[in-house]
Amino acid sequence: MSNADFLTELHEQQRAFDALEPEMEVTVRDPSLDVEGYVIVWSTLAVVDGPLGRVGKGGTRITPTVTKDEIGRLARTQTLKNAAAGLATGGAKSGLRADPKAPGFEKQYRRFVSLSWPCHYDNGGPWGGLGYDLGGDPMHCQWAIDQLGTTRCFTGKPVEQGGTDYDAEGIAGLGVATAASTWLKRRADGPKGARACVQGVGAMGAAVCRYFTEQGGEIHCLADPRIDGAWRLHAPLSGALLDAIATMDFVSAREHLKAEGHQQIGMDDVLWEETDVLFPCAVQDVIDTHNQERIQAKVVVEGANNPCTAAARHALHERGLPVVPDFIANPGGAIAASVEMTSAVKDEDNAVSRAKVVEAKETTQRLVTENVGEVLDIAEAHGAALVDAASLLALRRVLGT
Repeated sequence: MSNADFLTELHEQQRAFDALEPEMEVTVRDPSLDVEGYVIVWSTLAVVDGPLGRVGKGGTRITPTVTKDEIGRLARTQTLKNAAAGLATGGAKSGLRADPKAPGFEKQYRRFVSLSWPCHYDNGGPWGGLGYDLGGDPMHCQWAIDQLGTTRCFTGKPVEQGGTDYDAEGIAGLGVATAASTWLKRRADGPKGARACVQGVGAMGAAVCRYFTEQGGEIHCLADPRIDGAWRLHAPLSGALLDAIATMDFVSAREHLKAEGHQQIGMDDVLWEETDVLFPCAVQDVIDTHNQERIQAKVVVEGANNPCTAAARHALHERGLPVVPDFIANPGGAIAASVEMTSAVKDEDNAVSRAKVVEAKETTQRLVTENVGEVLDIAEAHGAALVDAASLLALRRVLGT
C-alpha cells in the first residue's frame, strides 16, 4: 500500500466512523438529590459475534463538572480503545455529575446506580456496568453491589467478589508502561535506564511509576497537586519514596520528597523536562498546539484519556516526536473488565488463586505489546504518524474491514 493509499483508506474509514451516532444515550435525574448522570454506548459493531453480544464497556467518571458531551467523547474514544485491543466489548462510558467528597454523595451515587440499572449488562442491557474513571473509589464498588444485590454490576471489584481489582492492581498503568517499553525496544535501546517524567500520580500515574521501574526504566520527575507540585528527583525513583507513590500514600510521599532533598519545580515544568519518555497521566488536553513546542521528550505515551489534543499529536509528529495515543497505550482497565466479564474462572476459585488478576495482567501485556508493534509497523511502512497508524488499526477493527 502506498502512502497515498494509506491516507485514502484512513480518511474513508474516519468518515465512516464519524458518521456513526451513539447507539444509546441515556440521561437520568433525581432533582430531590441533585442527581444527574449519563450512560452512552457509542458502538458495538465490532462485537456483534462476540461472547457477550452487543455490549459496550467503559468506566464511570464522577466530577462536579462532567457533561453529557464529555461522556460522549470518552465513549467514542473507548470504542476505538476496545476495538484496537480486540476485546469482547464495544465502546461505552458513564458519568455522574457530583462531588465524590461532598456530604451526601453516597445517596447520590446509590440513586444513580439504581436509575441507570436497566442499562446494565447483567440486566440484559447494552452497557457493561459500572467501573473506575476520574473520581472513582473502591468504596463505590461496594455501594453499587449492595444497592443492586449483585457483584456483576461493577468491573474492577476485589478478587473475593470475582474481580481483577484492576484499580488497586494498576493494570491500566501496566499497559501504559508496557507501551513505552515496547516503543523503546523498537526505536531506542530498550527500557533499561530510560528516563521518564510522570504528570499525575493518581491510580494511573502511580501504577506507571511502579511498572515502568520494574521494567528497568527510571522515573526522574513527578508532578501532582497532592504531592505539593512537581519534583525533579536527584536519583531515580526507588525505595520508600517509590513505595509511597505506588500506594498513593501522598502524606508519606511529601515527607520523603522534602526529607530527601529533591528539587521542587513549577507544576507544569514536568511536561517540559528533557527526557526519554513523557507520561501525561492527569487530565485531558494538557498538551495543545500552544505549548507542544516546549515538549523535549523523545516519545509521549498517553496515560490519561486525550491528554494531547488531536492537533497537538500531529504537531508533535511534524517535529519528529511520536505520540503513542491513549487508545493504544491505556486499555488495561478495559482489558481487565473484559476478563471479568468473560473469564470461566469461578468466583470462589478466583478468591484463592487470583487467577483473573494474573490473566488480566498477562493479557494486557500481550495485547499492548502486539498492538504497539503493529502500529509501529504500519507507521514505518507508510511514513505515517503513530496516531494515524493507530487510528487506522482501530478503525479497521471497529468497522470490521
